[in-house]
Parts: sequence; C-alpha cells; structure tokens
Amino acid sequence: MNPAIEEHLATNLYFDRTFNSEAAKILPGEYYYTAKPMLIVTVLGSCVAACIRDRVSGIGGMNHFMLPDGGGDPGSPTSASMRYGAYAMEVLINQLLKAGARRENFEAKVFGGGNVLRGFTAINVGERNARFVREFLRAENIRIVAEDMNDIHPRKVYFFPQTGKVLVKKLRQLNNYTLVKREQVYAHQLQNNAVAGDVDLF
Repeated sequence: MNPAIEEHLATNLYFDRTFNSEAAKILPGEYYYTAKPMLIVTVLGSCVAACIRDRVSGIGGMNHFMLPDGGGDPGSPTSASMRYGAYAMEVLINQLLKAGARRENFEAKVFGGGNVLRGFTAINVGERNARFVREFLRAENIRIVAEDMNDIHPRKVYFFPQTGKVLVKKLRQLNNYTLVKREQVYAHQLQNNAVAGDVDLF
C-alpha cells in the first residue's frame, strides 16, 4: 500500500471542553479506535466515515476515507477503487478485533458522502462513497443501525464508542474552505497513487 494513501492511526488527541472528554480528531485517510470512554470527531464533506463498535464491550472506532477515481470498472468489486475502500474498512475492523472486540457484536453508523466537491469530478464522489460503505457492511454482515449520508452539506460527526451515541452537526454555511481544500488534496493524492498489493475481501 502506498504510504500516501495508507490509513493512519490519528495522532491529533486533545481534551474536548464541550463534552468534558478526551477526544481524537481524524482527518481524511485516518482512523482511530479505543476501549476508553472518549470521543472521536471528524468533519466530512464527500468522504465517508464508518463508526463501528462492539455493542457489548464498547470497543469502537471510526475511519474517514474516500474512494479514488478510476481503477477499472467501478462496478467491479476488484477495481482498484473498491480495493482501496475495502482496505480502509478492513484496517478499522481488524484493529477493533485485535483490541478484543467480537465480530458478532459489531454494529455500524455511517455518515458523509455529501456533494460538496461540485465540479471536481464527473462522478459524484459522495454518492459513490456512500454506496460503497453500505454495500461493504452488508457483505460483512455488520448491521447499520443509523446513517446520515448524501445531501449537499458537510457534517461534523461526534462519536462516543463506549455508548454508541453519535451527534451530527450539519454545516449549512460552508465558510470552511479548509474542508473542501483538504478533501481536494486527499482526492488528488488518491488519483496519483495506485493502490498496491492485494486486499482479501472476506
């Protein structure tokens, strides 16, 4: 996997005064998981985030990714684009399992896929991301218990893995040029770096 598009464990940890909680902020191409009572937060435009937790132990995490354009037939589960999405999901799932979560207890909440990069690509990246994450979780028999996807608005997502609670704030006025710029840079990196190596779809 090219390091430019490899999923990385988020390192931006801070104390969130609003929720009086330790928190991890994740950016595009990052993920975070924990068994502690803390908060994971991200801001999504056309990227998607899957919040997956073990509903019994409370071990949970979140990723933040976008499917790169190209890589063969987009409908093919083995296209480079789909392989990258599967890799991003499997990194999170495998880390949760290593931390002691049990697959049969998994539940997911999914967010993002907004059409905020208008004119950036011919294909609606957000819709493709949203469709991919739903199909992947269905194939993995991980139940989606809540979702807030598509639309035209970016959203800020607060996930509390231990309880499963998620708060979503729609950012209706996008003065936040930084978000769009960040996703454009991330998408550009994905387009310029082929996905290397095979990923087992299981």
